[in-house]
Amino acid sequence: MILCQLNMKQYKPTTPSRRFMTSVDYGVLSATEPFKKLLKRLPRHSGRNIQGRITMRHQAGGAKKLYRLIDFKQDKLDIPAKIESLEYDPYRTAFIARVLYKDGERRYILASKNMKVGDEIISSTNAPLKEGNRLMLKNIPVGYLVYNVELNKNKGGQLARSAGSYAEVLAQENGFTNLKLSSAEIRKAPWENFASLGQVSNPDHNLVVIGKAGRSRHLGIRPTVRGSAMNPRDHPYGGGEGRALRGTKRPKTKWGKVTGGRKTRNKKKWSNKMIIKRRKS
Repeated sequence: MILCQLNMKQYKPTTPSRRFMTSVDYGVLSATEPFKKLLKRLPRHSGRNIQGRITMRHQAGGAKKLYRLIDFKQDKLDIPAKIESLEYDPYRTAFIARVLYKDGERRYILASKNMKVGDEIISSTNAPLKEGNRLMLKNIPVGYLVYNVELNKNKGGQLARSAGSYAEVLAQENGFTNLKLSSAEIRKAPWENFASLGQVSNPDHNLVVIGKAGRSRHLGIRPTVRGSAMNPRDHPYGGGEGRALRGTKRPKTKWGKVTGGRKTRNKKKWSNKMIIKRRKS
């Protein structure tokens, strides 16, 4: 299936870092302020634990941002809603949409790829087959794309939520819907669960070129040092005269644990039985 791509924003090469820098064109978004009642300030830990020690490397700083409270359940059934605005969310790769329900309530939801201001959507067990509508998986025909898919009933969407992601409905059988994810993994989900029709917005997010170190720092990402540039006491790859080979039989982490080609998924994970075909390595 061929998916159309949006135009990326290019920059004039005024500096070496600007030459190849790209970003998403935000011209499709509404020029409105975020809805204050659905904003929340999250505490920032910069990868530190309660004792102040780094437990997740390469995190700190970054531009200040407010969290948008997203409605992943969309549990207001049979109440039509109108798209008021399409907005940027600093905490996720996809765009979000502010919807106004007919009863006057406003909520944020994940925006689909072709969603526009003024569109009407609805959540119902058997809603019309229109992009943005949310309905039960068993009522979605084979071949349709869905996103924000529930894995557990009434828990809210967990699958296919990042920019450009989707799941394709392959089959309906024995109380389950077979879904093919954008990673090529095929898995089952109970067909009583809800999913939204379409593909998540901002499909060109993976084409963004950061371009310069400062832009990474704005995103809260600190520098990463290569293991081969360290001393032997700091990394298994460290030391040597000049540019040295790895020197270890298998690739290892900074702490000497084997990585690369080693399966890390728990063999007893509850959802293993729901996976029909694993994603491509």
